[in-house]
Amino acid sequence: MRKLRTTHRHAHPALVSACGLPVLLSLPLWAQDVAVGTEIFNATCAHCHGGNAQGGVLGPSILQRVSADSDAALVEFLKVGNPLKGMPPAAVPENQFGDLLAYLRLLASTTADASFATDTTRNRYASMPSIEEFEPVTEAMLLNPSPNDWLWFSRTADAQRFSPLDQINRSNVRQLGLAWSKGLPAGMTETIPTVYNGVMYLTMPGGNVAALDATTGDTVWLYQREYVNAGAGGSSRSKTMAIFEDLIYFTAPDETIVALDARTGAVRWEAPTDGRGNTTGAIVVDGKVISSGTCGGGRNATRENCNITAHDARTGELVWKFMLTQAPDDPLPGFDTWFGKPLDQRRASSWGLPGSYDAETDTLLWSVANPSPYTRLERHGGAEAVPLKGPVDLYSNSTLAIDPATGKLKWYYQHLPGDDWDEDMNEERTILRTRLNPDPQHVKWISENLKRGEERDIVVNIGEGGGIWALDKHTGEFLWGSPFPNESEHFILSDIDVKTGQPTINRDSLADFPGDHNIVCFFNTRSYWPGAYSPRTNSIYMPYIKNCLNMTAAAPATETSPAQPESRIGIPAPGVSNDQLNGLARVNMETGEITQWPSGPIPTTSAILATAGDLIFWGDINRRFRAQDAETGEVLWETILSSPASNGNITYSVNGRQYVAVVTGNNLSHPGINTGTMGPIRLNLDNSGSTNAITVFALPAP
Repeated sequence: MRKLRTTHRHAHPALVSACGLPVLLSLPLWAQDVAVGTEIFNATCAHCHGGNAQGGVLGPSILQRVSADSDAALVEFLKVGNPLKGMPPAAVPENQFGDLLAYLRLLASTTADASFATDTTRNRYASMPSIEEFEPVTEAMLLNPSPNDWLWFSRTADAQRFSPLDQINRSNVRQLGLAWSKGLPAGMTETIPTVYNGVMYLTMPGGNVAALDATTGDTVWLYQREYVNAGAGGSSRSKTMAIFEDLIYFTAPDETIVALDARTGAVRWEAPTDGRGNTTGAIVVDGKVISSGTCGGGRNATRENCNITAHDARTGELVWKFMLTQAPDDPLPGFDTWFGKPLDQRRASSWGLPGSYDAETDTLLWSVANPSPYTRLERHGGAEAVPLKGPVDLYSNSTLAIDPATGKLKWYYQHLPGDDWDEDMNEERTILRTRLNPDPQHVKWISENLKRGEERDIVVNIGEGGGIWALDKHTGEFLWGSPFPNESEHFILSDIDVKTGQPTINRDSLADFPGDHNIVCFFNTRSYWPGAYSPRTNSIYMPYIKNCLNMTAAAPATETSPAQPESRIGIPAPGVSNDQLNGLARVNMETGEITQWPSGPIPTTSAILATAGDLIFWGDINRRFRAQDAETGEVLWETILSSPASNGNITYSVNGRQYVAVVTGNNLSHPGINTGTMGPIRLNLDNSGSTNAITVFALPAP
C-alpha cells in the first residue's frame, strides 16, 4: 500500500510556473535590485503580511501566491489589490515592481517547507492510496452517483436523501456500533459531509476543510484558510461542499468560493461573491458552481447582495448572476410586485440549503427566503398597502426554476405572498414521480385541474412556517397543498385558489400598526435541516415542531413611552401538550396523508436519512440519535451522542461495509430552541454544542 507523499520539494522560484510546472522565468527579473525590493516590501507590505511575508495581524501569508503565480499575474494583482478582503492597490512605482518581485521570490525560495506558502497540512501517517489515484468525478457520475458515495447534500441531484444501501436494515440495526469518532474544532457546524471513493470531505468548524479517511477518521489533509478577520472562520455556516472532476468547492465565510485540489487540498482558484454571505454551500451543474447565501450586511444590505451565482467550475470565472428580488421590468409576472419600493431596498436571500437539479428538463429548482424587513408595515407602510393574494414581493418565499446555462427564470411559484413574520421557504426542493390521488380528508387544497390517479413528475417542499406544496416540475403548476404538520386557525395562509394556485396570506395574523400583537402558526416547524423521501414507501419524512410565533411589531418612541423593538417568541401551538410538541411526520405522496410519530418535548436540528434497509435515521438536540422503521415509526435503535445532532447525517460504503455518520455540535438554531426564545418551551438542556464532533456507526466488522 502506497503512503501519501508528505513532504513537498519546491523547485527554485525561477523554475516554477503559475500551474506549478517547471519553466524558466525571464532572467531580467533576477537582475533587479533585491535590496530595493526589500525596502519596498518593508514600507508597503510588511505591516499587514509580516516581515517575512508569512502572515501578520492584518493579512495572510502571500508566499503561496508568489510561488504559484507568474510575474505578470503578480504585478496585475498588486496593482488591483483585493478590496473585498481589505487589501488596497500596492503603492509601488511602475519601474519598481521588478525589484519587489525579486525580493518576494527570494523569500519564497529561502523559506522552510514547514512554514512555506501552503495552507494545506498533510498527514504522513494516513494511508489513503485512493486519493492519490483519484478518478475525476464526471457529470455522469454526479447525475447517477454510486450508492457507495455521497456526492450532493442529499446524495442525489433530486434532493431525495435516499440511499440504496441496505446492509444495515430493520433486522440487524440493533447491532449497530461505533466505527470511529473524531472531535472537531470550535465554531458553528451546519454542514453535510461529502464522501467519494472512501474519502470524506468535510467543512470544519472554524472555516477550514479536511479530507478524512472515511473508514477511520484519520486526517489525510487539512486546508486552513487565512482569515483577515479572525472571527470570520468561526461563523462559517456553509451547509455543504460540492465535488467535480478533481476539485472540491468550499463557500468560505469571507465571501469567497474556494476550489481545492481533491488530492492535496491546494488552492486551485478563488472567486469573490461580492458582499454576499456564503451560507448555503454549492452544487455543480453543467460545469458550473452554483451557490447562494445571505444578503450580507443585515439591514444595510442592498438588492445587489441578494443573489444566486454560477461560476465556471474549472476557472472560477463568473458566468451569470440571478437577483433574488424582482426588478420592475422583469418579464415574470409582468408587473411590479414590490409596488414601487426603491430597487436597492428590495431584499430577499436564499440562505438555507442549495437548490436541486432536474436533468430531464435541465432545470435548477432553487428556493428563496422571506422579504426584508420582516413586516409589511415596515416594507410597505401597512398590512393592506399591498395585496393579500400573491404574487407580492417576488421572488421572496418562492420556488424558482432557472436555466443553468443562462441564469434565466423559466417559471416561479410563490408559496407565501408578502410574508409578515420571517417564515422562510428556502428549504430543499425534492423531485419525484408519483401517482396523485390526494385525499380531501387529509389535503386542504386540491387543484381543479388535477386528474386523479395520474402519474406526475412533481417538486415538493415543506416550509419553515408549515405547509406542504406539490407542484408540477415542468411548469410550476399547483397540484395540491395543505397545512403542515396539521391544520390551525393561525396558519400562515387563509386560502389557496384551487383554480389558479394563488395563495392568500392570513389577514387575521398581520400587524396593522406599530406595536400590534399577533400569533401565527407555524414557526420554525422545520428549518434548513433537510427531510428525506423513500421510493420504497412513496413517503417524505420530515421532522416537525408544533411551534407558533408570538409576535409584536416594532413601535417608535412616543411622548409617554420608549421605543419598542420587534418581539418574536416561540410558543406551543394552542392545545398541544409537551409530549406532542415534536416528532417525525411521514407524508404519503400519493394521498397527502400525514402520519405523525411524536417524540416528546425535545426538538431537532438534524437532517433525515432514508435507506433501502427501510430505516429512517435522525437525532435531536438532547444528543439522542435513532433509527426508526420507515413503515411503522417504531424506534429500532437509539444511542447517545457527545452533543446535539446538527444537520449532517449521511450513509456510505467502503470496501463493502456500510457506515452511518452524524455531525454534532454548535449551530445557529440550537440555542434558541433550547432556551425557549425561538422554540415553544424552555428546555435549558445542559448539552452544550461546543463539543463539536463527527460520529460514525457500522455493523460489527466480519
